[in-house]
Amino acid sequence: MSFENLKPLVTAIVAKENTSRDEKLLAICQLLADAVEYYNWVGYYFANHEAKTLHLGPYVGAETDHTIIPFGKGICGQVAVSNSNFVVPDVAAQDNYIACSFTVKSEIVVPLFVNGINIGQIDIDSHVLDPFTEADERFLEFVNQEVGRLFL
Repeated sequence: MSFENLKPLVTAIVAKENTSRDEKLLAICQLLADAVEYYNWVGYYFANHEAKTLHLGPYVGAETDHTIIPFGKGICGQVAVSNSNFVVPDVAAQDNYIACSFTVKSEIVVPLFVNGINIGQIDIDSHVLDPFTEADERFLEFVNQEVGRLFL
């Protein structure tokens, strides 16, 4: 399914009534994992700015031991500091990478802003080398813009 076709589905999940925030986040993760062939692990991490840590939120994919990540550590931790998208075409080429599984070949992390503050991020792992394009970045920015409404 194309990113343009996925956008109204994401918006509908965010707008769904009588559903908790975590249920909506999980539904978005599931939608993306099901609809995009190379999205093999999709999840959210949320920032604790006092402790300078990220905490795992809803996700779809293989279980992970990385439930708390210090700011600056790994791809997610670096995004917590940089406030910028981070696309890793080949995780084996990254010095500051936290290995989740030997099957993960690439990763994309896009920060989630609410009122100008980076409150977390969407993290996607792929079992394919270098699948992420600028279209993925723009789409995930849209997803996070919609998700941001859940925190207002």
